[in-house]
Amino acid sequence: MNPELSRREMLALAAPTAFVTAGLGGVALAADHAGHDSAVMASFKAAHDGTLYTLPPLPYDYDALEPHIDAQTMRLHHDLHHQGYVNGINRTIAAVREMSGSGEIDGNKLSALQRNLSFHGGGHVMHTVFWATMGPNGGGPATGPIADAIAAQYGSFDGFKAYFKAAAMGVKGSGWAVLAYEPLGGNLITFSMNDQDTKTMAGSIPLLPVDVWEHAYYLKYQNRRSEYVDAWFNTINWDAVNAIYSMSAKPRG
Repeated sequence: MNPELSRREMLALAAPTAFVTAGLGGVALAADHAGHDSAVMASFKAAHDGTLYTLPPLPYDYDALEPHIDAQTMRLHHDLHHQGYVNGINRTIAAVREMSGSGEIDGNKLSALQRNLSFHGGGHVMHTVFWATMGPNGGGPATGPIADAIAAQYGSFDGFKAYFKAAAMGVKGSGWAVLAYEPLGGNLITFSMNDQDTKTMAGSIPLLPVDVWEHAYYLKYQNRRSEYVDAWFNTINWDAVNAIYSMSAKPRG
């Protein structure tokens, strides 16, 4: 068995990672095909160097999101937590290659590797999109094509905001709330994610995630997640969300 597994082969080996692989890779492929060039694409391209997954730099200064998200939280969250997921997925991929090359597939080890790919891969993809879809002078109602899609799916921006916040508040412990594009039906979907295990419809592309792990907000908001989510809405970069949406959504005909 070839020890040099492609990312496509790894996807077949580890089904729970379908969302994260399609989420980041699918957007990047669509953007490359369209010749799209943006700050969002720069972040996505910086998330993998062709050999290893890598930590993309923040597209703004650590203090750029204040007063909504403080600089110390941003520094710790990006430099330490996100880097940890990058290290974790690279270690896991190396272990998958080693096991594949040996020709001996241990079922228990394979199951553990699948969980690690989902967890660390989910962490890397979700954080990459999280940083890219925030920015200074953000917030307000959605604008552009994503605003029309939100109104069609949720009735109004206020309806979406209430639904999305409920998803964020409904996470038990650590996790995310995510607005994603589901390409089969051409729909927007909003869901809660426990931890970073990306168990949802394969191929769905994250457009707008909010991290509700306590490390994302505890220094400033302690246990007041509701206040943090309200503040996060003031950081959304709708131009960035529209860039991902335009790269992801297929014209419906």
